[in-house]
Amino acid sequence: MRFYKECLYCDKELKGRSDKKFCDPQCKSAYQYQQSQEQPERFYNIVDNQLKLNRRLLKNFNKAGKATIRKDQLESEGFNPNYFTHYWKNRKGDIYTFVYEYGFIKRTQNKTEKYILIQWQDYML
Repeated sequence: MRFYKECLYCDKELKGRSDKKFCDPQCKSAYQYQQSQEQPERFYNIVDNQLKLNRRLLKNFNKAGKATIRKDQLESEGFNPNYFTHYWKNRKGDIYTFVYEYGFIKRTQNKTEKYILIQWQDYML
């Protein structure tokens, strides 16, 4: 009696080695992708994705090295100020929060909440 196994992804009959699980590399890749989608997103991935988004937004809105933007405009794009990499305190005592080389501080000007955006400079060590 001969025992035939099936591909874990497409259910085709497998031929070849007895421990074979997939009929080709595409089925293996598709199966692994399907399995990863069924798992909840890992904490590391959530944090890393938000940091990347925050950095990209800060970079896009701060072309000149220093800029001011309304808080609601930046946050509507997906910016989350709770995800950052480090702080920097200036001589006045203001604490800037950084996402890699792009920093921000929240200010209220004319009853409107805004972020002042800056870029890391060598003197900030």
